[in-house]
Amino acid sequence: MSSLSVQTSGAAREAVDRHVPALVAEGFAGKLFAKDPTLWGAAAEEESARRLGWVEAAAVSRPLVPEIAALREEFAAEGVDRFVLAGMGGSSLAPEVITRTAGAELFVLDSTDPEMVAAALADRLDRTAIVVSSKSGSTVETDSARRVFARAFEDAGIDAASRIVVVTDPGSPMESAAREAGYRRVFTADPSVGGRFSALTAFGLVPAGLTGVDVEALLDDAEEAAEVLREDAEDNPGLHLGAALGGTVPLRNKIVLRDLGSGIVGFADWAEQLIAESTGKEGTGVLPVVVGDGDAPEAGAADVLLVELVAVDEEAAPEGDTVRVSGSLGSQLMLWEVATAVAGRILGINPYDQPDVESAKNATRALLADKPEPSAADARDGAVEIRGDQELLEGAETVEEALRNLLGRLPETGYVAVQAYFDRLAWAELERLRPLLARATGRPVTFGWGPRFLHSTGQYHKGGPAEGVYLQITAASAEDLEIPDSPFSFGELISAQADGDAQVLADHGRPVLRLRLTDRAGGVAQLLRTVEAL
Repeated sequence: MSSLSVQTSGAAREAVDRHVPALVAEGFAGKLFAKDPTLWGAAAEEESARRLGWVEAAAVSRPLVPEIAALREEFAAEGVDRFVLAGMGGSSLAPEVITRTAGAELFVLDSTDPEMVAAALADRLDRTAIVVSSKSGSTVETDSARRVFARAFEDAGIDAASRIVVVTDPGSPMESAAREAGYRRVFTADPSVGGRFSALTAFGLVPAGLTGVDVEALLDDAEEAAEVLREDAEDNPGLHLGAALGGTVPLRNKIVLRDLGSGIVGFADWAEQLIAESTGKEGTGVLPVVVGDGDAPEAGAADVLLVELVAVDEEAAPEGDTVRVSGSLGSQLMLWEVATAVAGRILGINPYDQPDVESAKNATRALLADKPEPSAADARDGAVEIRGDQELLEGAETVEEALRNLLGRLPETGYVAVQAYFDRLAWAELERLRPLLARATGRPVTFGWGPRFLHSTGQYHKGGPAEGVYLQITAASAEDLEIPDSPFSFGELISAQADGDAQVLADHGRPVLRLRLTDRAGGVAQLLRTVEAL
């Protein structure tokens, strides 16, 4: 039997008691696994009808297991044992949590920061293959990574086509181009599975399996869980979790995700993109707040629901307004996908579209086409350039003054979103800003690395409730990196992505403070000192 467990207390328990009996009486779980597109209302029916393949992904993906194993053996025979994944959103976050939990090495390149791209290129290129994953086949970040790796292989005297593996939807531009180029292998995934629900398809399994992860065991866990989750029963853990996420009254729309020894590394980051992109639209939704295993000073707020990820054998019951979840990785991937579908139903939104993701992409394309001159800084303080509209800045001349002005715009039920557009591996210390700002404000604070959060919480920022304030941090790079056969460089691309998102946020009336570090080391140290002093 499945090891899944969902325990609730307080407001979460009340939500379960309020919604689960009606969901069971309606037969929601059975209809979900029968791919009934009417579950989210008439307006969502057309989209839902094309996006429910995930309920059977574990079974449909079985034939991939021997194919991936055979390709891994081929690479091993050729001395190729290091794998880079170029993907965004669900295409990168699922393989990352799968490989990290298994202790397997995978370099997840989900950034356009030139220094992070350079780091991916610099390590053991002679033993490296790259998996390029994109459902649409036109994702600019992944295509740019493909181009730069192909050039690097060629410059090193390596047959580039033999080192490139593609995962995409059938009929995408990437599929035809990859086959024409003779790339090592092209895996096509089920087009009826959306990107954030694709963990148990080729998008999650191919990169993880190539690193040596036992993906068959992962599918076994997921299928076992599906047998429990499809039942219209009062103790269905998917119904319980979904009701807790979307059904509290009043709605606790900030979901603090804290790991208390689950053994699943980085799971909250994957759940963040699933929940935020699925629910954050039409002025509603729930915002995941990832705190890892650290402090959550915001957890006591009246609009916050605490979700704790615990070990399978953890028996202590939750206290307060809390949800406690345990289970193996494969089973939890299925659990949270079901729960997100349930929460969408309760919230009255379509969990399968993402209407505000495209707006930032369009703004980026326009900036790359026009290549406007960078705007002058409104103020400079040490290694930091300060930018923002005059209503926000109010003449601020220091980082501290500008930050205090931004936080002064924070609504009583608001949140702070920190968005850092640079190398997340080399500058992980910047994530300390999250708990520091949470302690300073007593409010939920999210931390997102750009541009990857654009495929995650970026949807919620524009489509969810207008209660956030936004701190965008960008950084100068000591050396830019060309994108072969492209009119722009990686440095220009990440700048346009940051500028484009800030523009769309401002167009939605969201307060945005923009800080550009002219020196990465000095700027990070200065920024951390300033926030600590708040």
